[in-house]
Amino acid sequence: MRLTHRRPLPLPLPPSLCSSSSSAAMLRSLSPSSASSGVISDSSASDMPETTLKLRRSLALFVFFAALFFVCNSVDCFRFLLYSSSSPPSFLLSSSSFLSIVYPTDEEISFQDNEEYSLERVLKNAATEDKTVIITTLNEAWASPNSIIDLFLESFRLGHRTRRLLNHLVIVALDVKAFRRCLVLHPHCYALVTEGIDFSKEAYFMTPDYLKMMWRRIDFLRSVLEMGYNFVFTDADIMWFRDPFARFSPDADFQIACDHFSGDPFDIDNRPNGGFNYIKSNNRSIEFYKFWYSSQEKYPGYHDQDVLNFIKHNPYVSEIGLKMRFLDTAYFGGFCEPSKDLNQVCTMHANCCYGMNSKLHDLKIMLQDWRLFMSLPPSLKKSQAYSWRVPKNCSLSSFHLVNTNQESTEQENES
Repeated sequence: MRLTHRRPLPLPLPPSLCSSSSSAAMLRSLSPSSASSGVISDSSASDMPETTLKLRRSLALFVFFAALFFVCNSVDCFRFLLYSSSSPPSFLLSSSSFLSIVYPTDEEISFQDNEEYSLERVLKNAATEDKTVIITTLNEAWASPNSIIDLFLESFRLGHRTRRLLNHLVIVALDVKAFRRCLVLHPHCYALVTEGIDFSKEAYFMTPDYLKMMWRRIDFLRSVLEMGYNFVFTDADIMWFRDPFARFSPDADFQIACDHFSGDPFDIDNRPNGGFNYIKSNNRSIEFYKFWYSSQEKYPGYHDQDVLNFIKHNPYVSEIGLKMRFLDTAYFGGFCEPSKDLNQVCTMHANCCYGMNSKLHDLKIMLQDWRLFMSLPPSLKKSQAYSWRVPKNCSLSSFHLVNTNQESTEQENES
């Protein structure tokens, strides 16, 4: 039985609703206005007992703010209420109206010097009791409204027992605009701005900017391990549908998802995907990340995932004593190899897909499929086989065609 969409996605709040003038207009519309409508106007206030008048006005204000909070709950104008600190940064509040959001200026954000946004503080605030955090990276291209980051966060809210994991998610922004958007969306944000490199635009697969971004990520994650934190790294184009921690091996140092899974988690010939992994902080994992990062010099022009495929056979990995496991696509699937059972799936990755528009198209369909599945009674969920309607725009044939064209171009440039 194929899933169909029954309920439309929630509509974004019109920007005008978040303005102080619109708020005032709405307040006036809910305030006492006419005796004919059954509500006492200001002109007749003198005819009413003072306590009754105050009660009705208070009730009108309560209804207004309750309705506004309900509408705004899923959009940016109230996201800052999730801020973990007792007093949100002042730049999140407008002096004229508490409903307005003012994005921080470059002068207001000093990434390196501001203790409030230091990596140590962000990690400490987000970590679990055993010092584990969930990390994703974000640039301007994926940070715009109604883009990848919104779908990513929505999946946590729709997933089974995943909403609470947002408390442990750290969003690492790769440019200033992504950091500003993160501050509105989420309480745990860190700015990893690299001087002289612009990571704000969409980095297409295997382009120079893409390679720089991937290797900057590996170096950053090594520093997180050195600070004593375990982490689950997840690309933002991965949807979280169930808590994955129960599926991780308790005795492994390095666990990684796969584009293709052979069926054996110990099989070194599995095809790993660096977009999702769970790493424990210890001497073995730290040394491995150093070795991984330094290996880019031996394999210039390759991205981190390709280099991982090269070095996983290296005897030095065995000397380190790293315990490596590969994650089953039955639980950690993607467009390359989708998880087939929605009763078991933990995450789904928009891998084997070229271009943000294609990812957005198919990820939205995936979330629709999940919403419908979750709306079914338990008996139907387990008694019938449901499958994803994706990939569609993210078809493997188009992805392989893009890769072939890129390889041909690279060969022509070399010749």
